[in-house]
Amino acid sequence: MRANADRRTFLKGTGAVGLAASAGCLGGSSSGDAPSGAFKVGVLTSHTGTENPIGNSIARSAELAAEELNANGGVLGNDVEVSVKTTNEQPQRGKTKYEELTVSENVDFTTGVFTSEVLLNLMDSIASQQKVHMTAGAATPEASTMLKDDYEKYKYWFRTGPVNAHFLGANMVDFAEANFSDMGWDSVYVLTEDYTWTEPVDEVLRNQLADAGVEVAGMKRYAGETSDFSTIYDQVEASGADAAFVAMAHSGSTAIVQYAKQQRPFAFGGIHVPMQLPSYWGLVNGACAFGVTQNTATPQSEITEKTVPYAEAYKGKVGKYPVYTGYIAYDAVMQYAAAAESADSRNPDDVVGELESSSFTGTAGTLRYYGKDEEYPHDIVYDESGENGVRPLWLQWKPNENGDGGSQTAIYPDSLASGSYDSPPWV
Repeated sequence: MRANADRRTFLKGTGAVGLAASAGCLGGSSSGDAPSGAFKVGVLTSHTGTENPIGNSIARSAELAAEELNANGGVLGNDVEVSVKTTNEQPQRGKTKYEELTVSENVDFTTGVFTSEVLLNLMDSIASQQKVHMTAGAATPEASTMLKDDYEKYKYWFRTGPVNAHFLGANMVDFAEANFSDMGWDSVYVLTEDYTWTEPVDEVLRNQLADAGVEVAGMKRYAGETSDFSTIYDQVEASGADAAFVAMAHSGSTAIVQYAKQQRPFAFGGIHVPMQLPSYWGLVNGACAFGVTQNTATPQSEITEKTVPYAEAYKGKVGKYPVYTGYIAYDAVMQYAAAAESADSRNPDDVVGELESSSFTGTAGTLRYYGKDEEYPHDIVYDESGENGVRPLWLQWKPNENGDGGSQTAIYPDSLASGSYDSPPWV
């Protein structure tokens, strides 16, 4: 999903712009010309460094996967190397850096890209270079729609996670249907920030929430640059809604801090990208208390036998737990390596076939991809049961009993829950 909070929050951008690659060095490489020598992983991340945990999680997780692969013999007998490029969330820079990885460095495959606008600007380059790209972050369904319309051209693209924005919305509805009655959220006011990734979410909520037995007191798409939510919260309060049901990233920190300060008489939750960060409590001085968010995983969630060991290994490497993009990027590298081993080949066409038929246990769940004749080809399969695909989990930020901070408590699905939902004490 697309996420980049402003400079007042922890997701800072540098704004640097790279030079465009010379047009003369581009052009399609034959997928029959498989790379040789070191097995190279190209990583496209937003930004790196401690001030951007989403981008840092992508880069460091790919490096962690490479370290673990090398400790076990590499891939097809070759050492694994990682090359990281930053997009700064700028579509043209993203394309330039992608071409540096695939043309100049001749990587085996690429992963990363959490900004939908960057991904869409890369799709034709991915088709031209004919090397597998496994997206780890960007959620727009438009990429899979392009593949559905022209499979042969775009078949080298896969999305390892998160589930696309349509399914992010569907999971919100599934969560609502299973939990809202017990939570006391009989009526909600939907707030979505006006960016590409929220458009499919908005459509699903508009069409399906009422059928799930939830009263929709109102819906509002607001500018992602909003700095004062007072008027918006006045509208939510006036509607009598039990909760604000949100999809926000850019504006998430501003929204939750103002909600906490104003102690509005409604609960707050949905997809809130900043709240997915395990260290978020300290970054906003506890303003996220009692907030609810969808997420890929928490460091303590035993989604599979790989989830917790990965999170602990990442913390050992970086000093902090990863955010959701880290789980996905790690899984992408590991799944691609397994597919290449299974195919006994580095030829991209061979690996595409293996990925299409694979069912791989990752940190985020069972990784399977929709087929070329399905609605969202090469998108990671969403399965509400979690048995035949991946499903997000839901967490609530709760104050620690000893008063020394707060922590993420998984509340759904029941098989992963470590606690239950608590209503904010001021509601």
